[in-house]
Amino acid sequence: MIDIATLAKNIRLKIVTLCFQKRTSHVGGALSVADILAVLYGEVLDISPTRIADPSRDRLYYSKGHACTALYAALDIKGFFEPNALADGFTVDGTYFTSHINHQLPGVELSTGSLGHALGVACGVSIAAKRRQQPQSVFVVLSDGELDEGSNWEAIMFAAHHHLDNLIAIVDYNKIQSFGSVKEVMGLEPLADKFKAFNWDVTEVDGHCLEQLASTLRKAKANRAGKPKCVIAHTVKGKGVSFMENKLAWHYKSPNEDDYHAACREIEVL
Repeated sequence: MIDIATLAKNIRLKIVTLCFQKRTSHVGGALSVADILAVLYGEVLDISPTRIADPSRDRLYYSKGHACTALYAALDIKGFFEPNALADGFTVDGTYFTSHINHQLPGVELSTGSLGHALGVACGVSIAAKRRQQPQSVFVVLSDGELDEGSNWEAIMFAAHHHLDNLIAIVDYNKIQSFGSVKEVMGLEPLADKFKAFNWDVTEVDGHCLEQLASTLRKAKANRAGKPKCVIAHTVKGKGVSFMENKLAWHYKSPNEDDYHAACREIEVL
């Protein structure tokens, strides 16, 4: 069985490879969420390629669908796709490997990328599971910039009102969004206090510490004390590639050949 650190490294390698080969963007945001996805798929989620339609499976709603390469990479490595289907089909006309996450693919619960919708959908799934007395946990991965969307705050209020303690939101808090730093565009702080004021159980973690992520997410999954849970993961945009880290340009740029080889060399030694 692949260890979590290796899974995270392989997700990063696949991200930069896809973005280089297909000349696509959002490599920075995909790299920031790689460790979160490695822990979720390597240790936390009760889901597998053979159980994608099992009503008792855990759900992951990946709201930051623009950073599709990270989730596609995780699903590919974990065997949800046929061999070479992602590499051959990504962004190719007529395939479901679109440049924003597509629910027609196995393991993908919701097409996303138009921000501010996945948390509301997850609330609906969570309340349905509680009413049916189903055991699964419902996870949502949110980008920080999309917390500018009012629909998220309606969902946050709804989740607390209905005591959705089977719901875990993870904020990939890399602090850079499409037009600048989060602080400059629309500041979120004090973010933890805001979730707490909405009656959520909140934990802040280093989003690149695999052990801390795993421990926190396992505890959040087990905690059914009447409140929805929020894990604020402090991350670095472009994490793992020094010349991409904390650079707004890598929200848009795709790596050229030199960038690609340099990025792979750095990721290999992580």
